[in-house]
Amino acid sequence: MESSDIKDRIRNCPRLPTLPAIAIEVLEMAHRPEVDIAEIARAISRDPALSGRILKTVNSSFYARSQAVGTISQALVILGLQSVKTLVLGFSLVSNLAESPANAFDHLTYWRRSIYAASAARIIAHKVNLVQQEEAFLAALLSDIGMLVLDAVLGAEYGEIYSAAKSHQELAAGEIAKLGISHADAGAVLAEQWKLPPVLTIPIAFSHSTDKVSDPCLKKLVELVELSGWCGDIFVSEQAAESIAVVRKRCETELGMNEAACDELLVEIGSRTKEVASLFDINIGASSGYEAILKKANEALVELTLQAQMRASALERQSQKLHEQATTDALTKLANRATLDRYLPDQIAATRSQRQPLTLLMLDLDRFKAINDTHGHQLGDIVLQCVAKILRTAARPQDLPARYGGEEMVLVLPGTSRVTGTAVAEAIRRAVEAKPVVNGKHKVPVTISIGVATAEPGGPLASAAHLIKAADMALYAAKRGGRNCVKVFSIKAAA
Repeated sequence: MESSDIKDRIRNCPRLPTLPAIAIEVLEMAHRPEVDIAEIARAISRDPALSGRILKTVNSSFYARSQAVGTISQALVILGLQSVKTLVLGFSLVSNLAESPANAFDHLTYWRRSIYAASAARIIAHKVNLVQQEEAFLAALLSDIGMLVLDAVLGAEYGEIYSAAKSHQELAAGEIAKLGISHADAGAVLAEQWKLPPVLTIPIAFSHSTDKVSDPCLKKLVELVELSGWCGDIFVSEQAAESIAVVRKRCETELGMNEAACDELLVEIGSRTKEVASLFDINIGASSGYEAILKKANEALVELTLQAQMRASALERQSQKLHEQATTDALTKLANRATLDRYLPDQIAATRSQRQPLTLLMLDLDRFKAINDTHGHQLGDIVLQCVAKILRTAARPQDLPARYGGEEMVLVLPGTSRVTGTAVAEAIRRAVEAKPVVNGKHKVPVTISIGVATAEPGGPLASAAHLIKAADMALYAAKRGGRNCVKVFSIKAAA
């Protein structure tokens, strides 16, 4: 089914509720450049039932006012236009939506989740000092109105999708798969028809796709509304463990709350919602408190934690493996050329800033082609591995042994003088010479030639390319001088 077809059916559906007249009037007056508080108060007061509910809410513990509020005018002065406007919209919309015919899905669960989410949104918004606390409450309360919309438009067809979903998040995925749109998209169509402000329409439209919100101010509100939905799931779901785990994790990463603080937050949400639900005439039934829910979910939470730890360990191992593959030469287990090319410029820069020398040894196996031709490439690989092992053994933790290419290897020695570097090179040369490679009954002698070059603070070897070229020239001198020896680059010799 095409998403455009569903949206057209939503726009033309006669059974969808319209925005109440009092809500339209208050919205229009609130948008005027010069807001007349007295006029807004008179408009609200014309609806005695609505006025009574607003005053009852304002004087409830939900707002925790130290002084009683007796009139709508006083409520507007004390709480501000935004708070009263939110209450007008909230009460008007909930009354209209609650009267919509119930077709295919559990309306009681829908309203229970909505009011828990709304209460959570306002409490969390207050804790993080979000200016849009009232908007957060109403946006969370209405974030899933698209479910009511799809129920009204599709009836039993939507009921099948709803019944097949095991979670609220799975429901959104199922809706997109079957209908081409989610209930968030459907809710956005209704919000657009109602001409609700962006601070409400954006959280409704993107409650399941927060990453698509570009406005940083609205994005924070949308993320809070999404988090409040997970809080709502805790109190209405039969299997609350996953939702608890998600909320705890997000409270830690996004709000800086530890597990105990998060659980205190959820206890507060559970207790405060009961009063809020009664103010909005929403029946939440004999809902369990958070402590009872947590006790029931603890065993599943332990299992989820173990699974998460196992996944994290597996991901870490995979990450280490991928990092090793990207940075290590497969045959010799030395750093590869790409790693050397990244490492050496940084060390050259450190040489200048820290005023410390940097020595590079360039090694080449003597007559390696002859070894391959005589004994085969398989033994040639073993020879490379043996020399690489000696090189790794000689390296300190701060050094970098790397395969430069073919039978050439390098050892980068940060903070090492020419004299010390030459001594290290000679020790490596002797170790290789003393350890021939065994091939059946034969011992294959192996020797190496080494070129040494040192970059010194203020010296002429001022780049990685210069240092490598200098070591290569010294290596060439070692080859020319009879092989199986160490030669040191010097400016005089090069000249």
